[in-house]
Amino acid sequence: MKRILSISLIILFPSLISAAASLHSPSPTPTPWPPQFHSILFMNNTKGTLQIIDLWYDWPNRRNFNIIQNQLGKKLYDLEWGNGTSYYYTLDANKECRTMLFPVGILPPEWLAGAEYLGQEIKDGFLCNVWTKVDFIWYYEDVETKRPVYWAFFTGMVAHVMTFEVGKVLDDPNWQAPVYCFEQSAKEEASDSNSNSPFALRSLMVNSYSS
Repeated sequence: MKRILSISLIILFPSLISAAASLHSPSPTPTPWPPQFHSILFMNNTKGTLQIIDLWYDWPNRRNFNIIQNQLGKKLYDLEWGNGTSYYYTLDANKECRTMLFPVGILPPEWLAGAEYLGQEIKDGFLCNVWTKVDFIWYYEDVETKRPVYWAFFTGMVAHVMTFEVGKVLDDPNWQAPVYCFEQSAKEEASDSNSNSPFALRSLMVNSYSS
């Protein structure tokens, strides 16, 4: 009997040590964004509006670019600069452009610092660590690769991360807003009643970083 008990303890000992260690290990923290990356996002909101966003993030140059294709609709270019200026424009014959002013620039790589860890969950087929930041965004990160998988906003809008290319950079000429953006008489302060609009979400994301 003693021999059986000893063998059982030997078998169980590593599991007990692992369980005890997990009780005292700190909660995971979100991986900071790489300084530069390219990502394709599939977006859906509570109204069923679908979008594909071609996202270019370039922190060293303090710029961010979202090319937003609405389902069977308009393609919107959302060009953001670190000085708080953003241009929302089309490249079609209508030559639409809206210039917005934000109190701060683009999100830094560590914008999720201080997020609350919620545990692990399967999302889109990936085992993810999950965090929330000031009840604004729920952020899912692949446990194995540390790549973002899924974002959910308090508005009901969700983003499925389809690709994530670290170090991919958009050529400089593509970062120039069209000339008609500079022919506008005045810039607008960043505000909008539609909480799913790109400029409203950007304002909220920046505010969540500073909280």
